[in-house]
Amino acid sequence: MSEAFGSDYLTIEDEEGNEFELEILNEFELDGQDYLAALPADMDEDDPDFGIILLKIMEENGEELFGSIDDDDELDKVYNYYMEEIFADEDEDSDGGAEE
Repeated sequence: MSEAFGSDYLTIEDEEGNEFELEILNEFELDGQDYLAALPADMDEDDPDFGIILLKIMEENGEELFGSIDDDDELDKVYNYYMEEIFADEDEDSDGGAEE
């Protein structure tokens, strides 16, 4: 199997200097703002903190930065949009199957 089709990973650092590796699921735009959806790559799926991480993509001095979404209303809006997109993609994939 070729790794050319593998996942993309990103290492980010929080304000305290802790590094986290994320598996990038998707980058998308909503209302003129870019966002990143990712999963923690260094965490077990059974961990209660495991789940989708949504980050805001910002540019500062020509450098791409990732920040948390601190506003609860914005986070809900971004989460709901992303979930609708995922399920819409799954519906499209299931409609394209061959009939028996």
